[in-house]
Amino acid sequence: MTMRARSQVRTSFLTALVVAMLSIGPTFAVQPDEMLTDPALEARARVLSRELRCMVCQNQSIDDSDAPLAKDLRLLVREQLKGGSTDQQVLDFLVARYGEFVLLNPRVTAHSVLLWVIPFGILVFGAAAIVLVTRRRGSLAHDSRNNLERLTANEQQRINALLDASDRNS
Repeated sequence: MTMRARSQVRTSFLTALVVAMLSIGPTFAVQPDEMLTDPALEARARVLSRELRCMVCQNQSIDDSDAPLAKDLRLLVREQLKGGSTDQQVLDFLVARYGEFVLLNPRVTAHSVLLWVIPFGILVFGAAAIVLVTRRRGSLAHDSRNNLERLTANEQQRINALLDASDRNS
């Protein structure tokens, strides 16, 4: 096979691979038997499922997880919605039952505000420290140059003599 033919085969293969990867849509773990018959309620359930963390997988929503606990939570969400609960009531119910960890995007509360503020505080403190250290070094260098300018003629002669002696010894 010639070099050109290999290049064409490689290009065709890569193109087919990219097309295949782009055609794969997101897969969801929701089974047909879990889905609600009311499309509006099912849409709300799907939105809520994307906001809730799988307690087993931890970095997946219950909408994406195949874990049995995720399925139980999806069913629980749907039961709450069929019972007439609002989206916020469903979230509050699950938070009361499982804690804030069940939310993929934790709420900003008085208890969690430190988790939101501390990283920014560290950045501000670090930037201020860098500015202070840089200014201090600059002022120290400036002070040392000023001190050299304040030498008397006698001190300047002694320094020059010492420097000459060290040059001769080297």
